[in-house]
Amino acid sequence: MTPLISDEQASDRVKAVFDDIRKTRNTDYINNLWRAIAVHPPTLERTWERVKTIMGQPSALDPLVKEMIYIAVSVTNNCEYCLATHSAAAVTKGMTPEMMGELLAIVGLANETNRLAIGYRVPIDERFQ
Repeated sequence: MTPLISDEQASDRVKAVFDDIRKTRNTDYINNLWRAIAVHPPTLERTWERVKTIMGQPSALDPLVKEMIYIAVSVTNNCEYCLATHSAAAVTKGMTPEMMGELLAIVGLANETNRLAIGYRVPIDERFQ
C-alpha cells in the first residue's frame, strides 16, 4: 500500500498543493487520494489542476451532473474509493437515493448493451457515422 503523506512529511511543493486544495474547497481536510499521490509531486500537481479545472469551474455541465458522470465511470472501473468520495459529493449537490438508483440502472444497462455490441461486433449504422 502506498504511504499517505502527512502535512509534517510534505515537501514545500506538496504543501502548496495541499494549501490550494484547502483554499479551493474551503476545508481543512485533505483526503487520502491526495495524500497517496503526494509521493510523486508532479502527479499531485497535474492531477489537482485537472480536477480543479474540470470538476470545479463553471461549465456547460451542472456540478451534480459532473459528479454523477464520475460515479458512473467509477462503478464501471470498480473504483471503490472514487465511488465513495464522488457519491458523497453528489449527495451534497442534491443527488437523492432515487437518482442514484436510476444512475446505477443506466450504468448497468450501458455496460450490458456495450458488451453485446462488442461481442456481436455490431457494425455502426451509416446514419450514426
